[in-house]
Amino acid sequence: MTILSLRDILWYAGVAAAVPWSDNGPKHLHPDLVAQGPDLKLNTKGAGTQKPNILFILTDDQDIEMNSLDYMPFVQKHLLDQGTLFRNHFVTTALCCPSRVSLWTGRHSHNTNVTDVNPPYGGYPKFISQGFNENFLPVWLQGAGYNTYYTGKLFNAHTTKNYNNPHVKGFTASDFLLDPWTYNYLNPAYQRNHDPPIIYHGQHTLDILIDKAYALLDDAVASEKPFFLAVAPVAPHSNIEGDISSIDEIKNAVLSEPIPLRRHAHLFPDAKVPRTPHFNPDKPSGVNWIAQRPKLNKTLVDHNDYYYRQRIRALQGVDELVDGLFRRLEENDQLDNTYIFYTADNGFHVSQHRLNPGKECGFEDDIRVPLIVRGPGVAAGDISKAVTTHIDLAPTIFGLAGIPPRDDFDGLAIPLEKAQATVKRHEHVNVEYWGFAAEEGSLGGAIYWNNTYKSLRIIGENYNLYYSAWCNNEHQLYDLTTDPYQLRNIYPGYADYEENQTILGASLTRVIHRLDSLLLVLKSCKGVVCVKPWGKLHPDGDVESLPDSLLPTFDPFYEQQQSVSFSRCEQGYILDAEGPQDALSYSRDGAHWSHWV
Repeated sequence: MTILSLRDILWYAGVAAAVPWSDNGPKHLHPDLVAQGPDLKLNTKGAGTQKPNILFILTDDQDIEMNSLDYMPFVQKHLLDQGTLFRNHFVTTALCCPSRVSLWTGRHSHNTNVTDVNPPYGGYPKFISQGFNENFLPVWLQGAGYNTYYTGKLFNAHTTKNYNNPHVKGFTASDFLLDPWTYNYLNPAYQRNHDPPIIYHGQHTLDILIDKAYALLDDAVASEKPFFLAVAPVAPHSNIEGDISSIDEIKNAVLSEPIPLRRHAHLFPDAKVPRTPHFNPDKPSGVNWIAQRPKLNKTLVDHNDYYYRQRIRALQGVDELVDGLFRRLEENDQLDNTYIFYTADNGFHVSQHRLNPGKECGFEDDIRVPLIVRGPGVAAGDISKAVTTHIDLAPTIFGLAGIPPRDDFDGLAIPLEKAQATVKRHEHVNVEYWGFAAEEGSLGGAIYWNNTYKSLRIIGENYNLYYSAWCNNEHQLYDLTTDPYQLRNIYPGYADYEENQTILGASLTRVIHRLDSLLLVLKSCKGVVCVKPWGKLHPDGDVESLPDSLLPTFDPFYEQQQSVSFSRCEQGYILDAEGPQDALSYSRDGAHWSHWV
């Protein structure tokens, strides 16, 4: 059972480096994978010329749905005006450490098994025990001839006690923020290369990071080799005093609002959380613990507005950092040969759906994040509607660096050039989460432990949907075409369900059967199956999208498919709690069980 030729699979796996090229990409390549080809063709330099540099700026908890980019004039000048904004860009786990590991490995959290910020299910110790210290992006880039640099936050539970057990591999030079001081804006701990950590008492983390980032960029330019530099400021994350590198210590930590640089503390005195329809709505929304949230009172609304102002004030230091990095690239004649990425590890909510500040949910606010790319051939001032995720970023960087993609990548290189905008891509985003949801800010502190769910975002011509299954087996279905703020759960059995409602001309029941089957494939997918999940359900290749799957002839097949479900709620990825793991595959002679080969 295949949907790709052996040659195509080998190319996707990165072992067919000599695949001949046609004008539209490598010959014999499946159309959905052609998006990887033009990047490799256009950006792989010939002998004696230098590969492009890559500057990657990764903020912490930055939103796009609450308009944070509107308050960053240098990001607008250097990136939005001169690059492309990918407006349908999503994280696949709305929590920093799992999201970062997925970003730097190109693999979903169910394939990294790093699903939390702390042991036993996550954090730096889990990253090490899973073998990724020898097997992630900087190591691969070094093998391709790049010098690699990093400063700022890497992972949670990367501490002043375990930073050398072992040291992070893969970097020519590094200067990491370390727990328990990572989120302490005025007392951060940085650790350079293999030197002991230094705690900068009374100094602001962003001022320190700016100096370190500039120094690393100077070193990178002086090396006269292609370079990868990642700069990861902690803003606009909450300020935290205390140790949160273990679950036992979290209860003793003090969470408060982000602390901006003193020169920015007076800005935006009238700014408030945007009063969108899902801001503290009159009617509860969501399911599980979210549906039980009371409406926020005036004290909480006022506090959350203040929290919002502190977030956009804290981002002013990041904005200054961006300006300084661009000035140095220009001064050193490196800007024209550098791709600059700007994104965040996850989104954030403040008062939406009656929620106090936090992330970890599957709503747009938490999973949709900024992604802006500027570089050679990237359209200036453009907005792409392509569906992209953090899983796609490592394959994208591989394409820019001229490295064939790996067979364990779960994503697909993003078409960066305007000419590639019409290249067909997948319609889906697989979102997964295990464990807790926490309220942040000085009036927060509540932790909800039953926050495990699987969900699917799917966007195409005339459809824009979110579907989820929770560990208590509650469900959500939102039609974002008519309900962009996800206030009406139209899954059968909930208050907003309407019996005669249709999507793409099909009943909700028929659509749900398709969505649930697609999610069943995605929640345990690996490699190319994550890119082409419909091919697992329809190996004959006649279904490549949700509309294709809605033919009535497929109804009996989808009706007999097992549903996504959980046997219990767990704090991590424990397989026997995860319900069915394999999906039926359709054949013209009837349905049968099949495993991807």
